[in-house]
Amino acid sequence: MELLYQIALTMIPGIGDVNARSLIKHCGSAEAVLREKYHRLLKIPGIGSVTAKSIVSHKVLNRAEEELLFLDKFKIQALMFTDPDYPQRLLNCNDSPIVLYFKGNGSLNRKRVLAIVGTRQVTEYGKEICRAMIQRLAEEDILVVSGLAHGVDTVAHRASADAGISTVGVLGHGLDHIYPSINRGLAERMILNGGVLTEFVSRTMPDRENFPRRNRIIAGMADATLVIESGVSGGSLITADIALSYNRDVLAVPGRVNDERSKGCNDLIKRNKAALTENADDLFYHLGWGEQSKSAKEIQPTLFRDLTEEELKLVHLLSQQGDLSIDQLESMSAFPLSHLATLLLGLEIEGVITKLPGNIYHRIGKG
Repeated sequence: MELLYQIALTMIPGIGDVNARSLIKHCGSAEAVLREKYHRLLKIPGIGSVTAKSIVSHKVLNRAEEELLFLDKFKIQALMFTDPDYPQRLLNCNDSPIVLYFKGNGSLNRKRVLAIVGTRQVTEYGKEICRAMIQRLAEEDILVVSGLAHGVDTVAHRASADAGISTVGVLGHGLDHIYPSINRGLAERMILNGGVLTEFVSRTMPDRENFPRRNRIIAGMADATLVIESGVSGGSLITADIALSYNRDVLAVPGRVNDERSKGCNDLIKRNKAALTENADDLFYHLGWGEQSKSAKEIQPTLFRDLTEEELKLVHLLSQQGDLSIDQLESMSAFPLSHLATLLLGLEIEGVITKLPGNIYHRIGKG
């Protein structure tokens, strides 16, 4: 059972997500990795003697079997990175987890996904802005992602649940408990139309070092990250920086210049790292959502110039596969990245395709 071996692979110290993917790619499966010989593991790029020794001397299968029993007992879904229900946007991030654990009923691959993060010491101003934004988002087919922490996270999740918006909390611990415990009831509401998600196995405690790792999932599974109130340091700014590294949009709500809880947002805007966002209209404008994007998608390409064979290949890929990232198009088309970018720009100018947040390309007129 491949899932057993993928879970076991994540339990071996020192491997990490990037090496885990490389190992599976070279060996063919997680099971093959755990059965591979030491001298053959050393031939895999990035795998040194320490990691190879950890793999061949592992004693993690019993613990992985316990985890499978836990997942079955509590009806938790294990999503391997090859699973179609795995957050597909995360696949464009080279350090995404090879296994995620999800308890809930919502899709992790909604048409639009927005991460909302911010300070734990949220003010009434921050709460008001967050609730107003989410009220407008209820008009869209959207998933709101956050970290279920005190402050902005809690406000975003609760407002989403109240508005009937699907919302997912990404946790920095296992699914055998909820941290902070005061949000246990909120998590149960979220599971009805959304859920809770983690890369950590049961019995993993909410240790400090887990939360920066958690933040990359929040940033990676969203089209954009909205920061509502943040100091000059903290988890929300880490999430914003990760989102930028993934070439995702970052937006920030401005605040008073002398307010410590707005200095992080103001600095993001000042350094052109984030788009200034005062309300939902600004958010829709920056991301191309709402009526503007709907009307654009309804445009039917009619009198285009004759497309080249290479352009037609890209149009065919987008028509058959649906929306694709530039990395996926590069892989499927085998075009060099610089040449691919030129072709895509030409198709955009012609109105054949449109570029969505996160370097995702959409074939206009195909839904």
